[in-house]
Amino acid sequence: MSKRLEKFIVDNREEFDDLEPTAGLWDRIEQQMEASVVELPKKREAKTFSLGFVLRVAAIIIVVMGVGFGAYLQSQKSAGVDLAAINPEYAKQQVQYVSLIESKRNELKELTKSDPQLYHEFNGEINKMEASYKNLKHDLATSPNQERVLRAMIRNLQIQAEVLNQQLQVIEQFRDSKSEPTHETKNI
Repeated sequence: MSKRLEKFIVDNREEFDDLEPTAGLWDRIEQQMEASVVELPKKREAKTFSLGFVLRVAAIIIVVMGVGFGAYLQSQKSAGVDLAAINPEYAKQQVQYVSLIESKRNELKELTKSDPQLYHEFNGEINKMEASYKNLKHDLATSPNQERVLRAMIRNLQIQAEVLNQQLQVIEQFRDSKSEPTHETKNI
């Protein structure tokens, strides 16, 4: 069978050669190939970064971490410390003393309405102790020994309550001395 095909091609060779391709055929084939060719990815070259670029990236990372840490500290500060988690008994005492001091301060305010100067002097001492208490409360969140700071806060509240009691006693004694009639003896 292959001999017959060869003989046919040799016999009809002239007829096969009479058709020539057009001149622009190869140009069109080439354009179609360029459009359909998919480029293979090139081998990636190692990139080097300049020192300035690296420093800028490091600065951005530091700023972002700083803002994040600041937000974390702010959330911890605003959340406050759960006193009952530190020591439930101390937390209960703290609540009792705070309410006692508040009622004593209101009582002092009522009794000294007639003498604002006296109230101002008494209140100044309590405000100093209150500022000390607030500092302790602020330190409580970051202290490694929170129970010790909590005891100091309660001791501060106890002292405030004692000072308020003394101030109230002074006012009561002062009022009693005003209301007692003076017993003067007159020489005749």
